[in-house]
Amino acid sequence: MDQALGGYHAFLGGLRVALFWVALALALLAVLDWAVRTRKVNPFGPIGRFCRRFVDPLMAPVERRVVRHGGLPSNAPWWALAVVIVGGILLLALLDFMGRFMADVSFGLSSPARFGMLILMSGFSILRIALIVRVISSWIQMSPYSIWIRWSFVLTEWMLAPLRKVIPMFGPVDVTPLVAFILLGILQSVLL
Repeated sequence: MDQALGGYHAFLGGLRVALFWVALALALLAVLDWAVRTRKVNPFGPIGRFCRRFVDPLMAPVERRVVRHGGLPSNAPWWALAVVIVGGILLLALLDFMGRFMADVSFGLSSPARFGMLILMSGFSILRIALIVRVISSWIQMSPYSIWIRWSFVLTEWMLAPLRKVIPMFGPVDVTPLVAFILLGILQSVLL
């Protein structure tokens, strides 16, 4: 199992490097396309023709969404770059989480005494994920009754309701999920 985990971590390292170079190449293309779209570079020169022929078809779906939501078409390359960077970070975080979960399962199945620790660590991980989903859903204003979000409210409301009675809101910002996240980390370190 250790060899499989070592191979997985090597794969993640290679993926990080590959995603970095993809983001760097896309950043270069975004700068070129932005310069052509804003007329900083001659749109009829070789760079402009290259962008119209190869880059603009890639940016077309992003540009349609940006324009549909009231943005400028010249901002499409920056939005595409942001989507690639955030998507890459989320992909790496998910794969890193899966790798840690596989390591935890390997650790927990090595002896019966460690199996209880595995269950406890999994419970803490699920609560942390539920807190993160709940916070992100509040940022993008998703309904707490949505089928995709409801589970996070069910899993975390028992912790957040008592904290809200003690911790005041800072304007429109509710810091109780952050406090709950920190308290979960402290409780996990004490128990494990």
